[in-house]
Amino acid sequence: MHDLAVSSELQAAVRSAAFLCADAAAEATLPHFRTAGLVADNKLDGDYDPVTVADRNAEIAIRQVLAEHRPDDAIIGEELDDQTGTSGVVWVIDPIDGTRGFVSGTPTWGTLIAAGTKDGPQFGIIDQPYIKDRFVGGFGEAWCDGPMGRVPLRTRAPRDLSQATVFTTFPEVGTTKEQAAFHTVADQAQLVRYGMDCYAYALLAGGHIDLVIEAGLNSYDIQAPIAVVQAAGGIVTDWSGEAAHHGGRAIAAANAEIHAQALAILKDCMNG
Repeated sequence: MHDLAVSSELQAAVRSAAFLCADAAAEATLPHFRTAGLVADNKLDGDYDPVTVADRNAEIAIRQVLAEHRPDDAIIGEELDDQTGTSGVVWVIDPIDGTRGFVSGTPTWGTLIAAGTKDGPQFGIIDQPYIKDRFVGGFGEAWCDGPMGRVPLRTRAPRDLSQATVFTTFPEVGTTKEQAAFHTVADQAQLVRYGMDCYAYALLAGGHIDLVIEAGLNSYDIQAPIAVVQAAGGIVTDWSGEAAHHGGRAIAAANAEIHAQALAILKDCMNG
């Protein structure tokens, strides 16, 4: 099976499970957000990659939902070992994307939930439970439930790079060469912003910005954003224009025109 959408029954079951996963993750993360005494362990030696009890508890909660409702599906997550499955459905989850933001008290982190196959995601959720923004894309729908109610998601219309807004998480994008390539694009844009983690992709899907360019990603960082952005009319590829669902370098664009313009610059920089 390579397409979840061929079965309306399967599609409905996956969609329902995804919402339950997001709800469970919110219950696990919110009691720890902006609390005194939150402890973050460092997963890296020589750099800083924090993980908290909220990350671990949220992934456990998501997996408990899937164990009950989708026990035969495969799971790829950030904090726990991968789980093999027999159904052909693959869940790719990041309980807190943006833990640095989480421990800093900024509401730009989110829970990422993607469902698809080994060939990539077909349904995704970017959930920011503190401000109650839930971005959903796939199976023919693209919308956000937020404080002002439900609104459809639609990416921006084409504009030149000189009029574009570009986001990335860190000014130091990947390797030195990748960083130089990003800044070559960014130097031609009207506005560049940093530090939004998964929320940047949500803003792209909502029609507020034009590009998100990143490197050094894992599959759980990008699969839910791919589903949401593409459902809203955008494009997500790697820096060669190929599929990005395995992680690595990614460029998410509001439309084909701005994607082609930025991608050409990235390719030229990386091949030079």
